[in-house]
Amino acid sequence: MSDAAIMVDGVRVPRLLYGTAWKEDRTEALAALALHEGFRGIDTANQRKHYHEAGVGRAVASANAAGLVSRAELFVQTKFTFRAGQDHRLPYDPAAPVAEQVRQSFDSSLAHLGVDVIDSYVLHGPSRRDGLGADDWEAWRAMEELHAAGKARLLGVSNVSLDQLRAFCDGARVRPRFVQNRCYAARGWDRRVREFCRADGLVYQGFSLLTANRDVLASPEVVRIADRHGRTPAQVVFRFAQEAGMLPLTGTTDPAHMRDDLAALAFRLEPDEVASIDRIAG
Repeated sequence: MSDAAIMVDGVRVPRLLYGTAWKEDRTEALAALALHEGFRGIDTANQRKHYHEAGVGRAVASANAAGLVSRAELFVQTKFTFRAGQDHRLPYDPAAPVAEQVRQSFDSSLAHLGVDVIDSYVLHGPSRRDGLGADDWEAWRAMEELHAAGKARLLGVSNVSLDQLRAFCDGARVRPRFVQNRCYAARGWDRRVREFCRADGLVYQGFSLLTANRDVLASPEVVRIADRHGRTPAQVVFRFAQEAGMLPLTGTTDPAHMRDDLAALAFRLEPDEVASIDRIAG
């Protein structure tokens, strides 16, 4: 298996994804730049409040047309977002049943992205803070139907607690293959959810690894490890994430940082360094 990718149920998944949240009108240019620099996994959502999914689609179409990358080489991940997480620019009829909202949002994503199948379709957070409600299960059953029809190759959940994740896994007919959470060092890098994922064969996707952990990047321990390897603290955090069993996301807008982040695939940390970072703030 290449260090640049993992296989999940026959789907090739790059070990580092480019996240497109909060980029607004720069989304198309930045997604195109990420593809040019070597990213082959793109994360977006059909949530115009925080994402510009159509901009991602235009970047993918341009890269395909230029011969830079084929559709088969790309891992495309997007999300269904409940009404509470949206603004007025909805990708579905808010009066429709939740299952129909999922179908409408999915069809809109296919049109935005210019593809006929989504590699990973993610529920962009449960409808409630604690536990799962009827809307969550209605959405998940609709997602399972898309998976059964071959339109969504893998399913996932985002922004979930451990209890919610357990409930999904216990009640799902098609279990989530990805869990995408914001990852804070101060909370043990989401250790309990990561441990559950590892034990149950799920892939943990960590986002905000840099922006949520600026104090860790500046810590003497991480700086010392970076100096030892001739790397940047950001590269050390991404390499730690990979060796701790995560699939990290980066949303950098700087081409040099894009190259640096991808280069985190090209070196390894010592086991004691991984353990040191794992307990650095958690």
